[in-house]
Amino acid sequence: MEQLEQLIEGCVNGHRQSQNRLYAILMPKMFGVCLRYSKNREEAEEILQEGFIRVFEYIHQYNFSGSFEGWVRKIMVNCALQKYRSKRQMHAVINIEDATVEPASNEEILSKLGTKELLEMVQQLSPAYRMVFNLYVFEGMKHREIAEHLGISEGTSKSNLSDARAFLQKAVHKSIQSAKQNLSEV
Repeated sequence: MEQLEQLIEGCVNGHRQSQNRLYAILMPKMFGVCLRYSKNREEAEEILQEGFIRVFEYIHQYNFSGSFEGWVRKIMVNCALQKYRSKRQMHAVINIEDATVEPASNEEILSKLGTKELLEMVQQLSPAYRMVFNLYVFEGMKHREIAEHLGISEGTSKSNLSDARAFLQKAVHKSIQSAKQNLSEV
């Protein structure tokens, strides 16, 4: 903890070495956060870059109460939200016809799919669905909060979450069926 405080103080004082060390420590986790909110690796890298620029710009405002990692994570999520809002004019529509797939248990999904494959499925969601899904599932926000952050109604937030889940459920089902088929061909 003391080492982290020294790094933060070094960053406040503009020491590049402290900034590089703090970046190296936090980058892997924060990149994972950015990947969940982006459509691809390049967009995640842009969000991460912008996020760390803001972290170093506002690090003097961190008051050592609460988790520093949580503070940085919030900045990354806000950068992702800002990127989403700036691209809001482009609404991608996902066709979720035939999305009446039987719900699979979490254990079944996790045992058959890897993290990378699940992340790719989340990245296939439209920007609106991806934002609502991430804010609800990973950030624990309520629909009212999501609606305020994204400038949409609570009903739209609920609908987007439902559609995102249906899309992901269908993608998981398709992936499981494909895996079963590949196994039977072997």
